[in-house]
Formats: sequence, C-alpha cells, structure tokens
Amino acid sequence: MSTSYDYDLLVIGSGPGGYVAAIRGAQLGLRAAAVERGSVGGVCLNIGCIPTKALIRQAEIYRNKGRLESMGVRIDTSGFRYENVFNASRKAAETLSKGVAYLLKKNKVELITATARLVSEHEVSVSAVDTERTLSARAVIVAAGSRPKSLPGFEFDGKSILSSDDALMMKELPRRALIVGAGAIGAEFAHIMEAFGTDAHIVEMADRVLPASDGEVSALVRRSFMKRGMKVYTASTLSSYRVDNGSVNAVIRGADGAGVDVSVDKIFVMTGRAPNTEGVGLDAVGINTVRGFVETGDYYQTGVKSIYAIGDVVAGAPMLAHAASRQGEIAAEHIAGAPPKSPRVDPAEVPSVVYCEPSVAAFGLTEEQAAMRGAPFVKAAFPFKACGKAVAADESEGFVKILADPSTGGIVGAHIVGAGASELIHELLLARNSGAGVDGIADAIHAHPTLSEAVMESARMIGGRAAHV
Repeated sequence: MSTSYDYDLLVIGSGPGGYVAAIRGAQLGLRAAAVERGSVGGVCLNIGCIPTKALIRQAEIYRNKGRLESMGVRIDTSGFRYENVFNASRKAAETLSKGVAYLLKKNKVELITATARLVSEHEVSVSAVDTERTLSARAVIVAAGSRPKSLPGFEFDGKSILSSDDALMMKELPRRALIVGAGAIGAEFAHIMEAFGTDAHIVEMADRVLPASDGEVSALVRRSFMKRGMKVYTASTLSSYRVDNGSVNAVIRGADGAGVDVSVDKIFVMTGRAPNTEGVGLDAVGINTVRGFVETGDYYQTGVKSIYAIGDVVAGAPMLAHAASRQGEIAAEHIAGAPPKSPRVDPAEVPSVVYCEPSVAAFGLTEEQAAMRGAPFVKAAFPFKACGKAVAADESEGFVKILADPSTGGIVGAHIVGAGASELIHELLLARNSGAGVDGIADAIHAHPTLSEAVMESARMIGGRAAHV
C-alpha cells in the first residue's frame, strides 16, 4: 500500500461497524487506525445492545421466579436490589469493551482516544484533552453511530424526561413509568421494567406496538403485554406533562382527541435514534446530509470517493449493529482492493430482533408489505402450542410464520414470536439465502423435541405436509 499517508485506513468510531471495518482492513494488509472519543465498542457494547441484553436476561430470571414457587420453593425477595442488576449489566459491557480493545491490538489496529473531524478528503483532525493533530489516510470510514432522539417539547432533562441511555444507567427503577414509543427499544425497556415491578404505561403514535413488525406478531405482543398488566395506548401521543410534588402528570391523547391523565414518576422517550453526524466535518469536505444521514453509493462510498460511511449514519440503512458490521466489511474490502460479493447490504437479508417477552425476530416482507407491493405469496403459521418442546418447557406462546413465493418456494419473509425467536430465525434466513427455500427446511430432519421443529412444521404447512397441526 502507499506510504504517502499516515494510514491506509482511518475509521472514525469503534462501534460494531467501526471496529469490524478496521480489523477487516488490517486483515487485508491495510495500515489501519480507529479513533474513538468514548469507550471502545461504541453505543452497542457500552450503552446499547450488550447491557440491555444483560438486563433482559436478569429480568427473565426474576420474572420467572413464580415457576419455582409453583414447585413449592419459598422465595424471599425482600433483599432484592436493582443496583445489583445494574452492576451486572455494566460488568458485561466493560468485559466486552476490553475484549474489542484486545482484538484491535491483536490485529495491529492503532486505537486513538480522541475526537475526530474531517478537514479534507484525506485528512482528519484528532483532538484529545490538551492535544490536537492532523492525520492523513488514503481512505476514511465514518462510523460515528447514533444517539437517542428527543421529541420537541419533551427534551431530555435527566430528571423527569429520560432517554434510553438514562434508563440503562439507572441504579433504581421508578415505581411508575411512562414509555413513549413502542418500537424495539420501548418494548424491551417496558419488558425489563415491568419484570422488576414497575407499573409500566406505553404510548405509541402508530396504531399498534412494534409498528415495523408483522400485524399478527404485533397483536400477540400487545395482548401479552396487557395480560402482564401493562397499560398500552396506541394511535396516541404524549400531549403534555407537568411535574407536581415529585410526580410527573402526563396527558395522553388518542386519535379522537380525547385525553387520558396518567401520573408516573418518570417519562422515558424512546422514539428512535439520531445519527451522530454533527461535528464530524462532513460539510467541510462537501458531503451533504439528508435529515442528518449520509447518502452513500456502492461499497458505502460518499460523494467524496476516499470517504466512506457505515452504520447508523447511513441514509436508508437498518440501524442495527450486525448490519453496520457487514457494511464495515464491505467498505474495508473495497478499500483494500478485494471487492466483496455484494456492493451493499440487502435489507431483506438483515434479521431484526426485539428481545422483549415474548421475543420477536423477522426478516424480509411482512404480510402487509407483500400485499401492498402486489407480490404473490402463500403463508403458513405454526403455533408453538403444537410444538412438543415448547409445551414441555411451558413456552407455548407464539408462532413461526413464513411467507413463500408460490411458484418457487423461495422465502419472501419470516416472522417468529415466542421462545427462542432470536436463534430460530437464522435457519429460515440461511434457507432463503442459499436457495433451499421452504422445501429445504421441510425435508431436513429436525431433532425431536426441539423448538426448531416449529420452523420445520411451518415450512411443511406451505406444501400441505404438516403432520402436527
């Protein structure tokens, strides 16, 4: 590689997109560096994916203590302290952050702790506490990530109006909480809080929870949440609030304009995330943004060919850690002259997971999207209540739903709600991508009893072969 630059590849950000891009570049012989202003691993490892999953796992254990009680076990929860749950989540985050730092070092990627700003097509200014210097690179990847998005009139104050970041860093949960937004983030935190005893209210502007999910999946999750005692307000908005004697009194308005008064201790705004593109210097090098997002072409190149953008800052891309990682690999491989199999990530191949209870996983088209596009499909939904392992494990809520092309058997979309959804989805995705389709799944012998049999039976339903419906 050329020696006229300090680095062949300089990555701004060390999240799942940034650190993977830097490591992949180094594997291909690039002199690579990653600039990180915060903790190594970015949002995902430190205040996102990893600590939330640690909380969710502990919420699952705590919520299911009733199963032990049904066996005659007496459980005394008087010594329960949520701070211990919080500490365990931080330990998981810190362990993996150190692990990423080790991986960067092992792959000879230089880690620079500083704030980065583009100053030209090949130059980046990096500033720490008392120093500032300019580094040059043949190629730069912007992987700056995202942050919680606030609502106008309900800006975060760290006291009454809190973000998902604030929620993660709480050492004590509120007794009553109003969560604004019933997407993946809101649903997961509603699950966590309710599991530990918080009286949870959820308000969502769309007409259902998990608005991006399949309609039948959404309906089942709503029913499950309400059965647990959560109050769910859809087709509704947070109209106003006031703080009075330590309580936050909110007004929720439905589509008909009618208002509902709710008194809580905290309001959590979880309506999405905003890209971290301010202050990166994009305007200085002539890269325009659309609503804060960077538009990219093949291989995630921006309008300035030496500068790439990946992850949450990319316009139209899934704001998911695993999507960012693959984008990082694609960009790094292109920079190194080793073109990847595909110039971009196909959104239809990106699985999405919501780690609430019941959990949700999906990829491809929903039934509503397929109908709207006029795409022909046949569907099948196999219920977990007909799956032996699910019944034996007392995890029979939910189903596996497949949408298939009636002429080819190719999988158009797949949707799972229930136990093991986050793991089961990948058999369906592999069948789609390999061309095996529903017949490949239906013909494969699945161990009995397993949850994966529900995937097999759903595939067999497409061809009228299911034996357990």
